[in-house]
Amino acid sequence: MMSWLLHLPVLPVLVPLLAGALMLLTRDNQRRLRLGLGGLSLLLQVLAAFALIRATQGVGGSLWFDNIGVYRLGNWAAPFGIVLVADRLSALMLGLTAVLGVCAWLYATARWDRAGSHFHPLFQLQLMGLNGAFLAGDLFNLFVFFEILLTASYGLMLHGSGKRRVGAGLHYIGVNLIASFLLLIAIALIYGLTGTLNMADLSVRALALTGADRQLFDAAAAILGVAFLIKAAAWPLNFWLPNAYSEACAPVAALFAIMTKVGIYTLLRIGSLLVPAGAPAAFGGAWMFPAGIATLAFGTLGMVASTQPRRIAAYAIITSSGTLFAALGMPGVTLTGPALYYLLSSVLALAALMLLLELAERTQSFGANLLAITQEAYESDEQDGASLSEQVVGSPLPATMAFLGLSFFACALLIIGLPPLSGFVAKFSLLSAALQTAETGAPTFNVWLLVATMLGSGLACLMAMARCGVRLFWIPEDLQAPRLRLSEVAPILFLLATCAVLTIQAGPVMRYLEDTAHYLDQPQRYVQSVLGGLFPGASQ
Repeated sequence: MMSWLLHLPVLPVLVPLLAGALMLLTRDNQRRLRLGLGGLSLLLQVLAAFALIRATQGVGGSLWFDNIGVYRLGNWAAPFGIVLVADRLSALMLGLTAVLGVCAWLYATARWDRAGSHFHPLFQLQLMGLNGAFLAGDLFNLFVFFEILLTASYGLMLHGSGKRRVGAGLHYIGVNLIASFLLLIAIALIYGLTGTLNMADLSVRALALTGADRQLFDAAAAILGVAFLIKAAAWPLNFWLPNAYSEACAPVAALFAIMTKVGIYTLLRIGSLLVPAGAPAAFGGAWMFPAGIATLAFGTLGMVASTQPRRIAAYAIITSSGTLFAALGMPGVTLTGPALYYLLSSVLALAALMLLLELAERTQSFGANLLAITQEAYESDEQDGASLSEQVVGSPLPATMAFLGLSFFACALLIIGLPPLSGFVAKFSLLSAALQTAETGAPTFNVWLLVATMLGSGLACLMAMARCGVRLFWIPEDLQAPRLRLSEVAPILFLLATCAVLTIQAGPVMRYLEDTAHYLDQPQRYVQSVLGGLFPGASQ
């Protein structure tokens, strides 16, 4: 049993890869088979993710040295072989991805998976890329998994067709191709200078660089940082996001809620390893604070200026990225734990909002025409004589309007940061931790700037969400209760219930995240686990 558990780190990559490959061998009319494969794959990913969370805490006994799982593909030791590394941070992100994936997939099964071809294989490859990016132990395979998740996201972004969606999708593809090109250039430079791409080994070898080599390494690291900033939607590199996210179909937009956080995760991961080694300021964290403040301000202005609900939600994603950048840019690790809590809460809330907005738009008299699947282009094996549009509409549910209104209210509270849900706990913890850093000698101006910007952003977000709610549920005189399926309602309820659990269990969750923050502040643990005896300090 113990030897089987040692293979846990590879399962989040292997399972969706196999599921996606098998789905490509099926025909479009074998929908039930694809649904079965997709459901089984997601179940296994959820189980693997939460098993890794337990294993990286040492629950039930220690599987690996220092509870950090290092999976050596082909049994080649690092830095010569490819390794997947499962630690507290990566396991946390895997769990969040699995929960989000289940909810987005379940919602899509009501109608959106039949709006085009190959939705299910692309969805599995998207999950594979996300999981691989969180587990990658070297920069090249991080690039590979980035390309897998981006390639799948291109297809998902265009899923459902439509002129506006295709236009926004092509813009999205172009920007990400530029970011990938920059990433590849930076990786090539770093490998040429250090002879390694393993992140643990890189943190050791970076110390030996001097003179012109060090300057070139600094430039390569800066290029690497720019590529990740594009993917993390930092200002002024986030102009592509509002159109792309607002035009994507609802389940895809919900899954995309975690995409920008992959860039933030990568900056946090590489920064935690390179900064103690005297790496360049590109990963030092000091630049993240002004970038975060600017991103937070830009997202807030975008929310206030937007009138379309989906664009408001897209700008809210930018606002969440700005908050994380600003918090992680503060000195020390005092804000890292609250920032991770905010990441969990904001991703879940924004995903729920993306799903909810489509249902809310169906209350308008024209909503069904705008959102319905256009043609019965793809026949399923469960046809009963009714057209596809008639099948996917669903049926009236009890208190539908009450569900929509209360769910929107809950999403608004979470995004704004008002009590009693986890959004308030997250922002209160961030502000409290920021004020604590001021007492230990941190620059007071930055502390108060963060406090003022977050409070101002919350007030502006309150106005934007209130205006959005009034336009959706108050002003229209021809509101009609939409016909919904349980598979559309259940994911939203589950995401909001998860936020409620985060609120009720805020103490244990925050302790886990603070322990994760302190672990990130001790990079030698990661380096020693990956390199083993090759680590210079391993014998001490």
